[in-house]
Amino acid sequence: MAREWDLPPVARKTPASGGKQLRSRSTIRVTLTAVFAALYAVGVIFLAPISFQAFQVRIADALLPLSILLGWPVVLGVTIGAFVANFFGGLGPVDMIGGAVANFVATLAAWMIARRRNRITALAGVAAEIIIVTLVVGTYLSYLLALPIGVGLLGVFLGSVIAIGLLGSILLFALSSSHVTSHLHSVILDQTENKT
Repeated sequence: MAREWDLPPVARKTPASGGKQLRSRSTIRVTLTAVFAALYAVGVIFLAPISFQAFQVRIADALLPLSILLGWPVVLGVTIGAFVANFFGGLGPVDMIGGAVANFVATLAAWMIARRRNRITALAGVAAEIIIVTLVVGTYLSYLLALPIGVGLLGVFLGSVIAIGLLGSILLFALSSSHVTSHLHSVILDQTENKT
C-alpha cells in the first residue's frame, strides 16, 4: 500500500525499537480519538433537529460500530463527542453524562464481543450497542422529558436501529475490507492485542 502513494513502507514495531515507534502509535491513537470525537460532535450538532428529543436518529451513531474495528480511539472518541454534543442539546448534565456513558459502555461492549473478528460476532456487537444505547438513553430521556418509559425506549430504539444497526453496519463492513483500515487496525491494536 505504501508504494501506491510513493511512500516508504512503515517499519514493524518491535520491543527493541526503544519506544520511538510506540510514541508514533500513541500519536496516531490520540489523533484518531480527536477525529472521532469531532466527527461525532459535529454530526450531532449539525443534525440537531433529528439528533435530540425522544424520537431521534443520531446519524453520528453510525460511528459506534467502528469500535469493533479500531478499538479505543473510537470508544473514547464517541464518548467525548457525545459529552460535547449533548452540551448543546439543552437537556443538561444528565444528558451530557448519560449519553457519554451510554456510548462508552456500548462501544466497549461491542469491541469486546467482536474480538474474534467475524461477521457473526460483529453483528452481535452491533446488536449490543443498539440495546445498551436504547436502555440507557431511552430511560433517562423518559425521565427528562416526562414521557412514559415505553415511549422513550421506543424512540431511541428505532433511531438506533437505523443509525447503528443499518448505517453503522454498512460503514463497518465497508471499512473492514479497506486496506487503509487494515493498516490502521494493525498500528492501533497490535500492541493491545499482544498484551491480552
